[in-house]
Amino acid sequence: MRDMHCHILPGVDDGSRSLEESLQMLEAAKAAGITSITCTPHCRDPYFDYEAMWQAFYELEDAAGGFPLQMGFEVNHRKLMDLGLEWAQALHFDGSNEFLLELSTSAMPSRYADYERTIFALQGMGYEVIIAHPERYIAIQKDINVAYELVEMGCKLQASTDFIAGGRFGRERKPALKMLKGGLYSYLASDAHRVKHYEYFAKAWGKYADLLA
Repeated sequence: MRDMHCHILPGVDDGSRSLEESLQMLEAAKAAGITSITCTPHCRDPYFDYEAMWQAFYELEDAAGGFPLQMGFEVNHRKLMDLGLEWAQALHFDGSNEFLLELSTSAMPSRYADYERTIFALQGMGYEVIIAHPERYIAIQKDINVAYELVEMGCKLQASTDFIAGGRFGRERKPALKMLKGGLYSYLASDAHRVKHYEYFAKAWGKYADLLA
C-alpha cells in the first residue's frame, strides 16, 4: 500500500524536523500497513529549495534500509506559475507521470478557470494530474460540484486522511465523506507531517478503503 503524499523528508519544509523524526515517521508508516512512500515536500514559498530537497531524499533513502521511496513534490499552483510550466518536468513524481497539484484553499469557484488552463496544459504535456486534499478547498466545501468538474476534467483526487479527525482546519470531514461516498477520490494519503498523522491514516484506511475499491 502506497502513501503518495507526505512530508517525511528531514528539515526541508513544515514536516519532519530531523532524520531521527523521519525514521520515526517511517516506522509509524510501516505499522499503519504502508509498503511504499512517495515523498512530497512543499513546492511553495517559503520552503522550496529543489537541491536541498533532493539531498534530503538521498539522506533518508540511505537510512531507510531499503524501504521503497520515491521522490515527488506537492506543487502549489501559484508557485508553479511563478516558476513556469517548464518546471513540471522536474516536479512530477520521479519515474512516473504523476503530478501532485495543490490549489488555493481560499479560492472561490471563479478562480478555477485559471486552474483549468493549468491542468489542461499539464495533461497536454503527458502528466496525470492529482489534486491534493480537495476537502480543504473552500470552493468545494461550498459546492461539491466543483469536485465533480475536476474529475470530469480527468483529474484524480487525493484525500488527506486527517479528515477523519476533522482535518487541519476543522471543516474537512463533511466534504471528504461526501466525496468518498460519491466515488470522487482515487487516493487516500497521510499528508503526514508528524508521527501521529499515521494513526489517522490507519483509521481512515480501515474504515473507508472499501469506498475506493
